[in-house]
Amino acid sequence: MTQRCHNYDVINVSTLVYFCFEQLNTYTLKNKEKEESTRKTIFQRALSLVKTPIIIALFLTPIRYSLELLGLPENVIFIIGLLWLTLGFAIYWGIKLYNEKRSYLLLLLSLMIFSPISRFPVAVMWWIDTKWEIGTHYGLYFNNFWQAILNQVVYGSLIQIIPGFLLGSITLAIMRIRMSVAIKTNTL
Repeated sequence: MTQRCHNYDVINVSTLVYFCFEQLNTYTLKNKEKEESTRKTIFQRALSLVKTPIIIALFLTPIRYSLELLGLPENVIFIIGLLWLTLGFAIYWGIKLYNEKRSYLLLLLSLMIFSPISRFPVAVMWWIDTKWEIGTHYGLYFNNFWQAILNQVVYGSLIQIIPGFLLGSITLAIMRIRMSVAIKTNTL
């Protein structure tokens, strides 16, 4: 009888261990699925944030190019630029995202999507300027289209991403401090 009871305990323990491993495996798979879903959600959220800024940026460069062709002074045209647009949107995203869980990641991802896409029209304007020898500032600096693409899309994007992320991060920090001060004031 003792032997039988002992076997019964061994069977129960092995069943319990098997059940625990199955639960752990299910939990791990659910966490992986949830993590993958979160990544997709973050990327989709960043895409939704950059849709309008990308459209604005795609119009901004041809407008600036046209104003330069019309002969407006460079100091007037300088105000209409992708860097200023990026800094403005970084502040906007900082204000909009401050209460989200992964706000800094969303800010950085949004800038990383927005910046290279916004730089392509600049490379196209370089091509137009050099092809027809128009003589704007877009035609300077590069010997061929691939140099223009590399410098505008890679280097130009970094010129936008780095200060944009710094300014957006400062905005996020200020907004979070303001929110905590407001909460403390309301509880006093």
